[in-house]
Amino acid sequence: MDRAPGMSVRLKLTLSYAAFLMVAGGLLLAAVWMFLLRYVPDRAMLYNPDDRPNGVFPIRSVLLEVFAPRAAAVMAFLLVFGLVGGWVLAGRMLAPLTRITEATRLASAGSLSHRVRLPGRRDEFRELGDAFDTMLARHEAHVAEQRRFAANASHELRTPLAVSKALLDVALTDPGGDVGEIIGRLHAVNARAIDLTEALLLLSRAEQRSFIPEPVDLSLLAEEATETLLPLAEKRGVTVETSGDVSLASGSQALLLQLTMNLVHNAIVHNLPEKGAVWVDTGVRSGTVVLTVENTGEKLTPELVSTLTEAFQRGTERVHNDHPGVGLGLAIVKTITEAHDGTLTLAPRPAGGIRVTVELPAAPARPSE
Repeated sequence: MDRAPGMSVRLKLTLSYAAFLMVAGGLLLAAVWMFLLRYVPDRAMLYNPDDRPNGVFPIRSVLLEVFAPRAAAVMAFLLVFGLVGGWVLAGRMLAPLTRITEATRLASAGSLSHRVRLPGRRDEFRELGDAFDTMLARHEAHVAEQRRFAANASHELRTPLAVSKALLDVALTDPGGDVGEIIGRLHAVNARAIDLTEALLLLSRAEQRSFIPEPVDLSLLAEEATETLLPLAEKRGVTVETSGDVSLASGSQALLLQLTMNLVHNAIVHNLPEKGAVWVDTGVRSGTVVLTVENTGEKLTPELVSTLTEAFQRGTERVHNDHPGVGLGLAIVKTITEAHDGTLTLAPRPAGGIRVTVELPAAPARPSE
């Protein structure tokens, strides 16, 4: 918002320092004058060498004549000294703030790589500069992640559109072709594009945190997810076991159900080709509830596991022709977890497969009626 120009902070501090010094000097001179008035007599008798009175000497009036101009000179010196010294001190004190302001202007202009990096020991300005550098680093990483995500999303959306165009071109150039086969392939490509679009919308909704928290039992969500995906598990020869106690988290039931569905679906799809297993467990810890989904599968390296939560990240060895997915399963899980102020942990199992742990804040206890 536009505001009328005013005095700079440096000038305000300078005037404040000078005013304080003038007040302190004035009080000191006043104290000296009061001391003189109290302990110095108003007049003194003058005596001759033979101890005879020779008149009265007005001590206070003479002191005032001597003291007043010197006091005025001292006050003038304090004023000049306060202004000059205050200007220098204010400049030194505000130098870190000037660097932070310059970094803010560069950041507002789009230069997120600039850092304040205040030197010296830790003080209030140093803490402010470090906090600003941390904010810039996180914002830069977030912007870079959003750019990668936009590029990947564009690529993923372009693929089904390009395939659809190619199929339509084939149908136009070969009117006698198998129309049923082309329609079937178009249907599959269109379904994949719809799934990808819905996943992107869900990801955006989770990032915006546009939900009202409510108590959600993760154990019920785990049972619902396993029952829904049981036909897929039976088709792939995977057994699913669910266990755990009532685990009330605070959040959105729809988003947490999607989180659980994604984890169980990934555990079923990315499993052994035969006789695979999935274990879903819920529990309660101190102030948090935990959802753990563990599955058998190929041996994974920690480096590969650390990248699986990135959008559109798929290891080539983990893609199945019948269920390739859209590459947003664990990215959605990560975003939903962060939207609920939780933590997501992925760890490879020594025997093969992966263990995914979601830890969420527990729902506040309801007062007993």
